[in-house]
Amino acid sequence: MAVAALTTACAGPAGAGASASASAAASAASTGAASRAPETLTVFAAASLKKTFTELATEFEAANPGVTVALNFAGSADLVTQITEGAPADVFASADTKNMAKLTDAGLVADAPTVFATNTLEIAVPPGNPAGVTSFADLANPATKVVICAAQVPCGTATTTIEKATGVTLTPVSEENAVTDVLGKVSSGEADAGLVYVTDIAGAGTSVLGIPFPESGSAVNSYPIGVVATSPHRDLGTLFADFVTGPTGQKVLAATGFGTP
Repeated sequence: MAVAALTTACAGPAGAGASASASAAASAASTGAASRAPETLTVFAAASLKKTFTELATEFEAANPGVTVALNFAGSADLVTQITEGAPADVFASADTKNMAKLTDAGLVADAPTVFATNTLEIAVPPGNPAGVTSFADLANPATKVVICAAQVPCGTATTTIEKATGVTLTPVSEENAVTDVLGKVSSGEADAGLVYVTDIAGAGTSVLGIPFPESGSAVNSYPIGVVATSPHRDLGTLFADFVTGPTGQKVLAATGFGTP
């Protein structure tokens, strides 16, 4: 990915301008990265992207010296509210197309968003699976304490879609505004089961056990990324979005369980 268009030149000592410029150009070409004035890019990303985007931010900073990526993770619906109310975001990565559409419809996305990953739900249970959950239908057992995402959150929308597809109605003990909160209640033993993304379970290590269920295929979430129209760093935001959709981003996303667009 080229970054030459965003390069800032530095003047050398008097009488050595031409040679200094040539030396700087050769150095930039050999390292693949050029220096720039310090710049901060603020990225708002869905909670389920925390692990991958933290890694990608570090790699993006390394590839673009002078750039700092500030990350803000929360439920996609909460992030949309923050941006709509004027929060200083440069890039938005949503866990579904519905929440991204709210910003595009409001004229708050500079260009057409790009889908960069997909994800599906999986049942998370505490180690040992004390409630004996083995299927989606088991989550309807009144004796099982189930936690899900709230309906306005992408993982909650996916849960509702699966309920309709299966005819199974859940009665959760709580509904959370971020998938990470659902995972937290399961891993702490506050819940017998929760519906989270496969990527969340992959990143949770031994704190939870994942139980796949075939009905999850009826609700595949697509993740779009876009540059916020009010951003003062739109060129840099586009560069970051291209980084996420490019080879490096796709490799990191695949390693943590995300599906391809």
